[in-house]
Amino acid sequence: MEKSTVIGVVVGFLAIGVGMVLKGASLAALYNPAAFLIIFAGTAASLFNAFPMAQMKQLPVLFKQLFKEQTLLPKADLLALFVELSQTARREGILALESRLGEVNDSFLKNGLSMVIDGMDPEFVQDVLDADVAAMEDRHRTGALIFSQAGSYAPTLGVLGAVVGLIAALGNLNDIEVLGHSIAAAFVATLLGIFTGYVLWNPFANKLKMLSKKEAEIKRMMIEGILSLQAGDSPLAIEAKLLVFVPQAERDALRRKEA
Repeated sequence: MEKSTVIGVVVGFLAIGVGMVLKGASLAALYNPAAFLIIFAGTAASLFNAFPMAQMKQLPVLFKQLFKEQTLLPKADLLALFVELSQTARREGILALESRLGEVNDSFLKNGLSMVIDGMDPEFVQDVLDADVAAMEDRHRTGALIFSQAGSYAPTLGVLGAVVGLIAALGNLNDIEVLGHSIAAAFVATLLGIFTGYVLWNPFANKLKMLSKKEAEIKRMMIEGILSLQAGDSPLAIEAKLLVFVPQAERDALRRKEA
């Protein structure tokens, strides 16, 4: 489970709830079915109007990505793997890597190594792998866009909900007590719209972008390693190339481990 998402959602709801209590507002005021309908159903309707059905069907997958911890091969482990593969290729030839494919769990890496073993042209291999990464980034960009659009629609729908509530409140001008409750209820929609937009949907979009960037970095590191293997680079040369993708703190740890 992605702990940061869970922490963010829980703390967000607690901040609003505790903040309302400290301000003297009753949490019971949040029980406003009309406001929830306007914000959540309205936001959903806006998204269905904005995106094709094929993309909207991906929403459950996107939520799963947000709450499930990303499982990517650590860069340090990937570097070590390519060094081992280069040693095997230098000692036994590039075809010897075929026996190592069973150890590779990543489909992208396995596909790239398979093309190299089959003797495909380096430019063709790079074009195919680059196109794969570009297609992945495009899919992820669309997923993040769904949430960023929801983040822009929800606050505006909150204003719409407040207007609807005020119209109802103005119908009770003769009863001050009812008028006060009606005005308070009118702004619940605004609260929900701003909260969901800026605490949930926009941050979710940002997290999806960050997860996509991290995955793309790993795959570009794989591409560099695959092409280096195909070119017959030495293990030291491959290590030097791939260290560029490893954060400085991890590089220092690797050097200390080697020492």
